Amino acid sequence: MQDLLADYPVILEIPVAWGEMDAFQHVNNIFYLRYAESARIAYLERVGRSEALQNSGIGPILASIQCRYKFPLTYPDTVRVGTRVTEIGADRFTMLFRIVSTRHQRIAAEGDSVIVSYDYRAGAKAPLPEAMRASIVAMEARQGSALPGTVQSVSAGPSAGPSTSPDA
Repeated sequence: MQDLLADYPVILEIPVAWGEMDAFQHVNNIFYLRYAESARIAYLERVGRSEALQNSGIGPILASIQCRYKFPLTYPDTVRVGTRVTEIGADRFTMLFRIVSTRHQRIAAEGDSVIVSYDYRAGAKAPLPEAMRASIVAMEARQGSALPGTVQSVSAGPSAGPSTSPDA
């Protein structure tokens, strides 16, 4: 099962709770997103989310998420959730997640999210703090992943300028 998460530098183990199942006798889809959220926050803590937010008011905000359900989870089980960054831009990055059932030794779901750097004091997106960028690049490099977007690029169009929302 480790091979299923070999490319993921942050892996969180989460027990499936009986109360997460719904009337269809499997874990309700919202809990898959909660598992992904817990792993995303664990990753962000490792790359300095708390320090950046406390020092500058700039921190991550979730702009979008999608999940592809592959296998229904049930109680009892434990999932391992891996997260990794695959693309990094001037003010955002793309994070993948993979949820693996330890009981069945297979992928239960996987997806991706876009996280935007957001200035909570000004209420607008902001450039990704250099310290956080460097931490992400270093963590992914230790894992053997090369990030295609490590060179800052500015895109033309409405999303290139300041905004009051994290939308792309």
